[in-house]
Amino acid sequence: MSEKGRASDPAAAIAWLRTPDAIRERSANVLAAGERAALRHFAIDRARLADAADYVIATMRTGYPGLDVPPHSRWRHFSVGGRDRWARLTANLGDLSAAEMARIRFDLVVVSVLLDAGAGDAWHYVEPATGTVLSRSEGLAVASFDLVVAGTCSADPAQPLRADASALAAVDGAVLARAFQVREDNPLAGLDGRVELLRRLGETIAMKRMFGRPARIGGLFDHLGAQAQDGRLPAPVILSAVLDGFSEIWPGRIALAGVNLGDVGRHPAAGGADLTAGLVPFHKLSQWLAYSLVEPLEDAGIEVTGLDRLTALAEYRNGGLLIDLGVLAPKHAGVLGKPHEGASEVVVEWRALTVALIDELAERIREKLGMSAAELALPKILEGGTWSAGRRIAAERRPGGGPPLQVISDGTLF
Repeated sequence: MSEKGRASDPAAAIAWLRTPDAIRERSANVLAAGERAALRHFAIDRARLADAADYVIATMRTGYPGLDVPPHSRWRHFSVGGRDRWARLTANLGDLSAAEMARIRFDLVVVSVLLDAGAGDAWHYVEPATGTVLSRSEGLAVASFDLVVAGTCSADPAQPLRADASALAAVDGAVLARAFQVREDNPLAGLDGRVELLRRLGETIAMKRMFGRPARIGGLFDHLGAQAQDGRLPAPVILSAVLDGFSEIWPGRIALAGVNLGDVGRHPAAGGADLTAGLVPFHKLSQWLAYSLVEPLEDAGIEVTGLDRLTALAEYRNGGLLIDLGVLAPKHAGVLGKPHEGASEVVVEWRALTVALIDELAERIREKLGMSAAELALPKILEGGTWSAGRRIAAERRPGGGPPLQVISDGTLF
């Protein structure tokens, strides 16, 4: 849809903002402003991209010496510490159909991804089954895995491995705090935001036919399966369904024609002359979710195509990597010297530059390795490379491994 077409049609404008093309276009506009030295908060040092590619490649080879990198997905976190929790669980599930197994996996991974906002530096989770101490994304993954397995999200005690609308809508803050082992000496960033997110999730899926009747998250598998043609489903279709299905759960930030746009920011360099002028979509958690739904779909016999059409995730590991390696240089002390709200110009600028520059970094990595996009797709570069490298250098630079730029979290952004 052209800008002219979006100028007077809010539905068309909203639909466009929910596409990977919109994320890339607006992020590229911010990058172009940076190349003109027209940004307020960051300068770009392209000379550092070559060294950044080398650092990421070294990280990939450490984790995957044969470069047989799996795709970026929440499922990696369920195997933290070499313990495949999903495989152990399925060994006791009995004889389920491929479709029901996929529904269960949708139930599990959607809840887990939506609870995967930054945990903060002080929180950790002690896995009851092993005593393993976990923090950050891995801790949130295992804690949310245990939450679902315990039947907390199911309305039917006889079928605990479900995430039903009615149970989600009734999630209690105290229950979530206990499940995540939150105490005064173990604070979890954005706990109240996570509780509200799950409640809104339950209310939202109850209103939408795409989740079936009675409504459960796993109904989304059937909705997507019905859109596959000859057993193939384009990745942007998954993202579109996620954004359509879950749009109402996000806190109100920016709305267009009364529709909550979700993870969309404003920036003066974003461009556009229509209803979307100045807006930069990211949809970080939604894209993370789309990536994480690929394996359940493919294991159920649906081939997902066009994964490279999705973008890098605009979050603090990918973005932190670019700052720590000098590709992005703060222009003033306030960038790194104080925390920022997620909707602030400095954070939106950082995130947009992250999306655009990770695409460029991915190309340099492939060139150095002599690999094609088909051989080393973006989800693999994210998993084995930029995300892991961002964590690695953060641990090298700062006690606790926190990001270089501090974002005030409400539990629903990162």
